[in-house]
Amino acid sequence: MSEKHPTHRTDAPAASGPVRNEIADFVKKVGQLARPNAGEDGRLLFAMDATMSRQPTWDMAVSLQAGMFEAIPKEAALQVQLIYFRGLGECRASKWVRDAGALAKMMSTIACQGGNTQIGKVLGHARDEHGKRRIHAVVYVGDAVEENVDALCAKAGELGLMGLPLFVFQEGRDARVEAAFKEFARLSKGAYARFDSGAPQQLADLLRAVAAYASGGRSQLKLETSPAARGLLTQIEGR
Repeated sequence: MSEKHPTHRTDAPAASGPVRNEIADFVKKVGQLARPNAGEDGRLLFAMDATMSRQPTWDMAVSLQAGMFEAIPKEAALQVQLIYFRGLGECRASKWVRDAGALAKMMSTIACQGGNTQIGKVLGHARDEHGKRRIHAVVYVGDAVEENVDALCAKAGELGLMGLPLFVFQEGRDARVEAAFKEFARLSKGAYARFDSGAPQQLADLLRAVAAYASGGRSQLKLETSPAARGLLTQIEGR
């Protein structure tokens, strides 16, 4: 990909049919992933842009993150790690947690701050953590790319070679951001979807679908009733 320039933030318009189609495409691709081995916890790295423009979406994610855990049955296990960046070079990762309360508590203490994106640090952290113990999926939520896109593509491709898919959720409709995010997803063998911050159910369905599958595959998804989860289950059971 030849894009060299940073992509900037734009306001998100109302949701539309194409957004719903992208979500359907996303869950279809998630259904093609390998599930965790029996007895193995699903592991999901939840990455978010916490720069100033992200405050509304951050607050929304805090309220939605419990759904990631509710998407799996009691006998299953899902570990989630939060990583975020903000301000002047700050990029931090939490410990791995197994319950919604712990994750919500961590997220509620974080205030968004102005600064540029640090997606490269997120991808580097995902690579290092995956090298220690397998991660089944990485979710990234953001609205901009202010780094060298080709360098980020190289890191995304490295994740793909390691078998670590990146699922990128874009807020807004900036075409340059969309092109970059789609390329990150393609190179890592993951998927891309766009959501509207004014329609939180879109993001909720995406997070629940990823969490359900990351925690153990189709048996977990059968417990979900959202359109996103039903679409995913239909795709994988058709194989």
